[in-house]
Amino acid sequence: MSGVRVLVGTRKGAFVLTADGKRERWDVAGPHFGGWEIYHVKGSPAAPDRIWASQTSGWFGQVVQRSDDGGKTWEPVGNQFTYDGVPGTHQWYDGTAHPWEFARVWHFEPSHGDPDTVYAGVEDAALFRSNDGGSTWHELSGLRGHGSGPHWQPGAGGMCLHTILLDPVNAQRIFVAISAAGAFRSDDGGATWKPINRGLRSEGIPDPNAEVGHCVHRIAQHRTRPDVLFMQKHWDVMRSDDGGDTWREVSGNLPTDFGFPIDVHAHEPETVYVVPLKSDSERYPSDGSLRVYRSRSGGDEWEPLTKGLPQRDCWVNVLRDAMAVDTLDDCGIYFGTTGGQVYVSPDGGDTWRAIVQTLPPVLSLEVQTLP
Repeated sequence: MSGVRVLVGTRKGAFVLTADGKRERWDVAGPHFGGWEIYHVKGSPAAPDRIWASQTSGWFGQVVQRSDDGGKTWEPVGNQFTYDGVPGTHQWYDGTAHPWEFARVWHFEPSHGDPDTVYAGVEDAALFRSNDGGSTWHELSGLRGHGSGPHWQPGAGGMCLHTILLDPVNAQRIFVAISAAGAFRSDDGGATWKPINRGLRSEGIPDPNAEVGHCVHRIAQHRTRPDVLFMQKHWDVMRSDDGGDTWREVSGNLPTDFGFPIDVHAHEPETVYVVPLKSDSERYPSDGSLRVYRSRSGGDEWEPLTKGLPQRDCWVNVLRDAMAVDTLDDCGIYFGTTGGQVYVSPDGGDTWRAIVQTLPPVLSLEVQTLP
């Protein structure tokens, strides 16, 4: 029987949760790197036992960790990230110039087919790639150098490149999202880039129709339709049917369109999940009722999913990288909260149960479907 491995990054270490295909009984291993912030943990589709972790500390700095045995043991690998070829500054909140500074890795995206190739999105926003299992990292500097980089500015969590999507059909196409700059696409393997923010509207920036400056929280796609993108923006849930060239709002009947994560059902490309929060200043569920919302129509029409989730006195947040799906026949949906709970729905969102309820605040969650 197939199994699942849930990789959880928290503010005080990484945890590995495993179960068989029934997803009823779970083994919880960890914390790995106890006391460290683990911004992201992700496994390789090409070699599932190879896992990457971003270990970071305000005191000790950033360490990239790699496991080749499914998270049982770890070793630090090449940790030299150097901005390359694009000197200068980006824009700070008050409009002043701020030098590019490397702070941490926010997101790893391993190659679909090569276990030695992995991409890293970092803060300050830039994209790096390693072709040798993480021993060395090289910036794809065309992203920062395409022209708008000096006008990027940080979101509340920092100026981070937090989303990387590798097109499963066209190996030359890469999508990234940056807070607070927007979404970008490369059609030549990362050499050159274009902003893909047409149709986004953002209050609070000088030009609400600007090419860059939009605070994109997360982008998702289905592996069978890579040109269809779903976006959770600071406000608004958006959809593109042309690879990001144009966007339209699909927030529909959501109670609020502020949130962080968004994901797509593994077998139903029109089934989308979001977790609305009350507002950008009150980042918790409305009325203390934790609800995942599902659209079976690709947006506009949404239904609340509550069975098994706390419906009173729940004031947690669900961060941008803290939702994922498995690829079992009955698709499982997972998310983690800043209260330390990790929930699973083994039936596409109809019912939920807690895998664990007492972890440190969850920063990221990824799922591997194991043979």
